[in-house]
Amino acid sequence: MSELDDLLRRGREALETGDNKVALTLLRQATRLVPEDVQGWQLLGEALGEEGQLAAAIEAFNRARKLAPEDLDLLYALGDAYFENNDAKTALETYQAILDLDRNEADAWVSMGLVHFNQEQIEQAVACYRKALEIEPGSVFALNSLGDAQFSLGDEGAALATFRKVLELDPEDAQAHFNLGEMYYDAGDLAAAERECRAALRCDPGHAFACLTLGNIFLDQEQPREALHFFQEFLLREQSPAAKEIRDEVSAVVEGLKSEL
Repeated sequence: MSELDDLLRRGREALETGDNKVALTLLRQATRLVPEDVQGWQLLGEALGEEGQLAAAIEAFNRARKLAPEDLDLLYALGDAYFENNDAKTALETYQAILDLDRNEADAWVSMGLVHFNQEQIEQAVACYRKALEIEPGSVFALNSLGDAQFSLGDEGAALATFRKVLELDPEDAQAHFNLGEMYYDAGDLAAAERECRAALRCDPGHAFACLTLGNIFLDQEQPREALHFFQEFLLREQSPAAKEIRDEVSAVVEGLKSEL
């Protein structure tokens, strides 16, 4: 095994285990050793993104893009980084670059829809999701996103049907269970909301926002110990720098509950 292969292997393993600082050290060594290696720059971008260094991540992804301009996985990673960095215009341009290479990339249509949805351009988001579903009718990514948009537009019946369709296609889809849980929570059906959020956690034990909703459910039912448990579980699972504001809010609730118990 070459020195580059060893650095990339160890860097990837560090990323997979969440040891981002070690990953950054190894992957920076790899890009210095072989600056023309695409994988080194892409993995470095991922590690920087995990650390919340989005501008540096974008720079690394763009270094990789110059070396491999038609690599679709790389373009998705770059578009996602622009999106997370609140650069909607460039995110859309990057996802469009994917479609320019392959019009049948359904996930690119969904990603564009998510940008529009985030910009509160709900009708445009729906149009993108429907284009994705024309290409891939069984895309749970597109269906979950479409359900969110339908719910946002106030069409709760359509949203409910869409999320149920996801679970017909994949009964283990954690996001669909969570989406149903959120709908039931908003409707005041706490028992159904709890059932669906617990199902989401069975399917994906790392689903942070299912823990958050469960915390709110138990808080609403004046069960502070259970609420405290799930709020703490949320904080353990959700470490993204983009979630700092909500983490701060939940941390304040946790401290308040601790003082009451």
